[in-house]
Amino acid sequence: MKYLLKLSYLGTDFSGFQVQSGSDAVTVQGELCRAARELFCTECAVSGCSRTDAGVHAIEYFATLEHHSGTSIPPERLPRAMGAFLPRTIAISEATPVPDDYSVRAHVCEKEYMYVILNTRVPSPFSVGRAWHVPQTLDVKKMNEAAAHFVGRRDFRAFMASGSDVIDTTRSVSVCRVEKDGENIKIYIKADGFLYNMVRIIAGTLVDVGRGATDVSEIPKIISSLDRSRAGRTAPPDGLYLLRVILK
Repeated sequence: MKYLLKLSYLGTDFSGFQVQSGSDAVTVQGELCRAARELFCTECAVSGCSRTDAGVHAIEYFATLEHHSGTSIPPERLPRAMGAFLPRTIAISEATPVPDDYSVRAHVCEKEYMYVILNTRVPSPFSVGRAWHVPQTLDVKKMNEAAAHFVGRRDFRAFMASGSDVIDTTRSVSVCRVEKDGENIKIYIKADGFLYNMVRIIAGTLVDVGRGATDVSEIPKIISSLDRSRAGRTAPPDGLYLLRVILK
């Protein structure tokens, strides 16, 4: 039996979604496998729609759960049944039966991320692990002007962290905008795919624009340079949220 799970999680206590070979680090995938094993009394396979790094959160995430036990649980009861074995920082909201050959990664069309910046002089204890605190005043209008340059089909090699073996670094970005929400500044980016740390590097670059360290006119030059050293710092994982996953 195979289910498509819709879930969300607070990533602060996890070393990303995916289980790391040879490591005992706590991951979201590992916790889902453990909960499923407790429920079905057998090892179960869990596959995610995307990788997320340590400390990154997901407001919407999809994963498949496959088990071969004799236990049958109606899909509508599965979220609560598994939830009894999950930490409070992971919540399953829906479970849908899917064919045995269903691959959730193959069904992803687009993903949308949100990056949250707490733009206040003094940090808040309630945003620790959930937002990047930037005390300098940021010019949201200029950040938005810069964000517009990322929309379209581009080679984003300048916004990929080292350590990735990806060869094709071209991606199509359909949304990149910046909004002020009270004391928070939120960056929204939607694309057909993302490179390693791409959103966090774009966020770091937009913050440089907001504080006046990088001019808006420099953004197209940074993109076309394909040079990681020309872009801004990699923003911390705390403020990054996988906001939405669009499936076929």
